[in-house]
Amino acid sequence: MNLNPAPELAPQLKQLRLSGILDSLEARNREAIHGKLAYTDFLALLISDEVARREQKKFTSRLRRAQFRTTKTLDQFDFDRLPQLNRALVHDLATGRYLHEKAPVLIVGPCGTGKSHLAQALGHCAVRQGVDVIFTTCATLTHSLNAARATGAYERKLATLARVPLLIIDDFGLKPLRSPADEDLHDLIAERYEQASTIVTSNLDFPEWDQAFPANRLLASASLDRLRHNAYCLVLDGQSYRAPKQVSSPSRPGPAKASK
Repeated sequence: MNLNPAPELAPQLKQLRLSGILDSLEARNREAIHGKLAYTDFLALLISDEVARREQKKFTSRLRRAQFRTTKTLDQFDFDRLPQLNRALVHDLATGRYLHEKAPVLIVGPCGTGKSHLAQALGHCAVRQGVDVIFTTCATLTHSLNAARATGAYERKLATLARVPLLIIDDFGLKPLRSPADEDLHDLIAERYEQASTIVTSNLDFPEWDQAFPANRLLASASLDRLRHNAYCLVLDGQSYRAPKQVSSPSRPGPAKASK
């Protein structure tokens, strides 16, 4: 009995763009024969394999487009180091409800407290939920918009960034925004306002965010009002996990005793 029907089915499966079934066809065929499965059960297994394969392919593609710095997940986040952090809110955000609300998420705290990790972890949750995500620093974001202006592609670039369901902007306020970066960021925030979710991380406390727009306080007010409206806020207050480890100095041996 031929346990491998792949040679006969391969051309048809490729024509139907179902060639991924070939990866599990032989194993599933053996399973069906030995388990005496009904034809419909055998077909259900193959279809289930194909659906899982396609979902994994989509997930991998979304993860690549997100451009995360590293694979940071919520399981890897050390909540014990930040006892004051609203853990319940973090887990609620992980469900993706804010994405349906098209609400911003603002994360602040000193350097090294895990803001970028948490933002990327929430982004990773969104990717798993089938949401397209882009992760970028504020400096890289504004630079890319300015570069697009130089080539006449500013409007197209702005529209692309405005449409992405979740945009994560890391290190907001790390450097002062000069013209035209302040105007570009304002335009993007205005386009995304109540249309898509944005996660922003910053070393600045919330009252200090207007300092990121030193040259134009009017732009600061207009941009920050939109970001803060209906936003979920997380404050990470703790010791930096980048702090150097304390190494105890080795004890010095005492003076050698004179031998008698």
